Amino acid sequence: MPAKRSPPDAIEPAQALALLKNAASPAHRAGLARYGIPDTHALGVPMREIQALGKRIGRRHAMAQPLWDSGIYEARLLVAFIADPARLTPARMDRWCRQFDTWAVCDTLCLHLFDRSPHAWGRIDAWALRRGEFEKRAAFALLAGLAVHDRHTPDAPFLAGLAHVDAAAGDARNFVSKGVSWALRAIGHRNAALHAEAIDRATALAATDDPARRWVGKDALRDLGRAAVLAKVAKATKGRAKKA
Repeated sequence: MPAKRSPPDAIEPAQALALLKNAASPAHRAGLARYGIPDTHALGVPMREIQALGKRIGRRHAMAQPLWDSGIYEARLLVAFIADPARLTPARMDRWCRQFDTWAVCDTLCLHLFDRSPHAWGRIDAWALRRGEFEKRAAFALLAGLAVHDRHTPDAPFLAGLAHVDAAAGDARNFVSKGVSWALRAIGHRNAALHAEAIDRATALAATDDPARRWVGKDALRDLGRAAVLAKVAKATKGRAKKA
């Protein structure tokens, strides 16, 4: 008779770390550099394994800080799937944001945890003013995440987000400029009105003499003009009209 599996809530932080180590692959760890992710604190666990472990554990907020404090790359990714967004405080979000050291940790927390927090919009306003490259990227990764996942917020906050895009578009640092373009494109995907605003903003950026701002504008325009995006926007706009 097979042994019964322990219930998800029986897993403790030390056990979660052990499970991550057991799932590690040297080949995967060696491949992280191709994506600009340092392997210094990494085990080499594929994202699918991290997500599966997160699903097994469930939202166990008390486990999040010990895993984060381990400093292990995959443990910090796991935090995105087990922390409770409803129990996050702005102070904790700020603390973790200050400790982002890779784009992958930044983006995973922003798209799978922070964008579900009631404090998300306030963190965008705060982080957009930060100097650190990953802290500043977090503002735009979070804005992009909300643009994709938040189906209830009206257009006004996203229009305000475009002001952050414009202010940060001249930041030539790789992870910031890509984050700014990502947020601009994601906002433009929401509906026809925001698409038009994003096109106007991208067109203005593309026409400037500043190389960083011009790159953001052209990168966004390439995406926003695609047939698939136009069809997506039309569908979203039609769906919103039916609900009105």
